[in-house]
Amino acid sequence: MSSSSRHILTAPAWPYANGPRHIGHVSGFALPADMFSRYQRMAGNKVLMVSGTDEHGTPIQVQADKEGLTARELADRYNRVIAEDLHGLGMTYDLFTRTTTLNHYAIVQEVFKGLYDNGYIFPTKTMGAISPSTGRTLPDRYIEGTCPICGYDGARGDQCDNCGNQLDPIDLINPVSRINGETPKFVETEHFMLDLPAFTEVLGRYLRGKQNGALAWRPNVLKFALNLLDDIQPRAISRDLDWGVPIPLDGWRDNPAKKLYVWFDAVVGYFSASVEWARRSGDPEAWRAWWQDPDALSYYFMGKDNIVFHAEIWPAMLLGYSGRGDKGGKPGSMGALNTPTEVVSSEFLTMEGRKFSSSRNVVIYVKDFLERYDVDALRYYVAVAGPENNDTDFTWSEFVRRNNDELVAAWGNLVNRSVNMAAKNFGAIPEPGDLTDADRALMERSRSGFAAVGAELERSRFKNAITEALDVVRDANRYLSDQAPWKLKDDPARVQSILHTALQVVDDAKTLLTPFLPNSSQKVYELLGGEGVWSGMPRLETVSEEGGPDYTVLTGDYDTAARWESTPIKPGVPLAKPTPLFKKLDTSVVDEELARLEAE
Repeated sequence: MSSSSRHILTAPAWPYANGPRHIGHVSGFALPADMFSRYQRMAGNKVLMVSGTDEHGTPIQVQADKEGLTARELADRYNRVIAEDLHGLGMTYDLFTRTTTLNHYAIVQEVFKGLYDNGYIFPTKTMGAISPSTGRTLPDRYIEGTCPICGYDGARGDQCDNCGNQLDPIDLINPVSRINGETPKFVETEHFMLDLPAFTEVLGRYLRGKQNGALAWRPNVLKFALNLLDDIQPRAISRDLDWGVPIPLDGWRDNPAKKLYVWFDAVVGYFSASVEWARRSGDPEAWRAWWQDPDALSYYFMGKDNIVFHAEIWPAMLLGYSGRGDKGGKPGSMGALNTPTEVVSSEFLTMEGRKFSSSRNVVIYVKDFLERYDVDALRYYVAVAGPENNDTDFTWSEFVRRNNDELVAAWGNLVNRSVNMAAKNFGAIPEPGDLTDADRALMERSRSGFAAVGAELERSRFKNAITEALDVVRDANRYLSDQAPWKLKDDPARVQSILHTALQVVDDAKTLLTPFLPNSSQKVYELLGGEGVWSGMPRLETVSEEGGPDYTVLTGDYDTAARWESTPIKPGVPLAKPTPLFKKLDTSVVDEELARLEAE
């Protein structure tokens, strides 16, 4: 790692453990975070990528009741399913854990106590929504009605997606439960509130500081977050339910019907997972380099429905715990903590013109996708055509087109014909002779790609980054067509120079595409004589925790050969006839997938 390297926390949103993930989910929180992390590691930075399954709250209990399970049994099942999904996608988590660990409970309670001691949490009597038929608390997000501010029909009990305002379920016009269609009953109960108005000034300064410069936020995220400041309200952080983290205060901790709200404990998970990772690494204090070093950077990846929690509420909690809210205070026992450097929010991915919906079977789950198609084909599609800045529609016809016309016909074709010609004619990487202006121009174009693609990846501009990398590939294909080495049977020295130049650019392009296409980049690395692991892959492990049950985590060793630089290829390295990098898809795939969608 270079002397100028930095500690970078990558924090993908915590998937909720009530079902398997579909490709709409992972296009927002997962794949962009992995592309970013792989690049940062290659660039020499010290990355810590942590997250896990979000396992508390009423929705888990509701789903468990439907399936005849306990909440813990349901969480156990889907923790494993989701971890396997993310493993299949090649997500390089240093630790993908869960919110039902004893470590997580302890850290959540510590953050609560720090906020409480500094005066940023207070108890209040409020009206809570319950189901008349079950008596169970209804979470705000499970109540829908008409927004009292803008009149939007379909506002949730916590927020209106149309006007962006925070809401309370009791303020909705004609509220109904999404669980069973009942009109909720509102009863008086006592809960704890996070005093968000006590962060108005410090949050305003924090957010306005993200408007310009190298670390400016995406405009959609910043605008949304700043608008929320106009009418910031206290927010409930406890609930009447029996599945969650106990409230760590006398008179409350042993109350089986009062728990911390699931959203409060989930955002603390980024911190608790870092602490757990440090303990498992053998250095319990190692997390501090990412959370307390003023030069450390932190990037949070999610879909746009999570902006409010990551751009406003989580920064407020961190500031309050650190004693830096408008009321002041002192840091909690673990010390002052860094706020997010950037909140990288994606828009929504739809499918064939419809919103992804597991309940309506408008969905393709990650596991099903990976059983039928290459993982790099999905990673490529998300990078080049995903919902980075706008809502985007996934269509099977576009997926097939991009796979065939771009992955197969451009990148796969360049690798295949370059390696094949060199293997057939020389059996190894050829020694170059005198280089022409065209040779030197292509290699310079390839080398300049590292700065250009890297600059885009630094800013999480994945579409620009992969487009620039594919432009290098297209230039190399054009070079081969122009030079036509297959026609130069009487000039073997020139053929050697052309193929050496082409193979050097293939090697460079393999590196440029590694953050996006790690599996096929490994194949190219091996085709050109590389040994061992080029870019690390995650593994599933079963771990133990003193006083708790064993559970599955995703982790890995990512200090591998991949470096963000052009490395000269070595003449004489043996080459074999390559196999295709990607599968060309028959256009019948479109009809088959659309028929499957309609049948479901």
